[in-house]
Amino acid sequence: MLRSMNNLNDYEIVAKDGNVGHVKDFLFDDVSWVVRYFVVETGSWLSSRKVLISPIAVEEPNWAKKILPVLITKEQVRNSPHIDTDKPVSRQHEFDYFGYYGYPNYWGGSGLWGAGMYPYNLHPGYTESNQDPSSMNNSAENNQEMDPNLRSCHAVIGYHIHALDGEIGHVSAIFVEENTWAIRYLVIDTSNWWGGHKVLISPEWVDEVSWLNATVSIDLDRQTIKDSPEYLSMKQLNRDFETGIYSHYGRPGYWVVDGD
Repeated sequence: MLRSMNNLNDYEIVAKDGNVGHVKDFLFDDVSWVVRYFVVETGSWLSSRKVLISPIAVEEPNWAKKILPVLITKEQVRNSPHIDTDKPVSRQHEFDYFGYYGYPNYWGGSGLWGAGMYPYNLHPGYTESNQDPSSMNNSAENNQEMDPNLRSCHAVIGYHIHALDGEIGHVSAIFVEENTWAIRYLVIDTSNWWGGHKVLISPEWVDEVSWLNATVSIDLDRQTIKDSPEYLSMKQLNRDFETGIYSHYGRPGYWVVDGD
């Protein structure tokens, strides 16, 4: 199922021994387009410090109560490596973070999360994982100099969209898949051109994100985008609607590519 990142803001993070804080942002990598961290503002118990929580720690979310329970303790959060969430997160920061929590590195395999599709596969207590943590860490060490491109989801909202033949609108929302935390669609508001028309664009079709110019360039022309299925509300987001989008662009759906 797909979730709007806008609606996930302020979700409560609950550790095994109490409330940690509330989600204020999400960091995703702009290569795989997967949410790698929740930026969580802690309460007064930790002087409202902002910390990073990985989806690897998340148990079954309580969507009705807007709660993300996590398999860590408040003490672990208190003693976790300090990372300035207002600055770029380096690969070395991630090494320290993953080493502290005992997670194998997500960047050490061909899947969205290591060799697999789901973040919980990387949790030390997940017995069905087919990954060897030691081999994952070793392979990651060979790429230690390769810093990730971790970006703020909130920052991307409002970015201008450039098609092959000109600007078409701006990003108004982001949809993420709840079990993999993969970003599946950018909602493009084309109101300056087509009277409030909204469409969904897959990150797979993004050529470049310019963080300096606050723009997203996509490998599609304006007319093709204009003729795509119109997005009206999240009630439309079923597999039939998604199939219509991908069929319009003549491309295989992500569920086919991922093997879901």
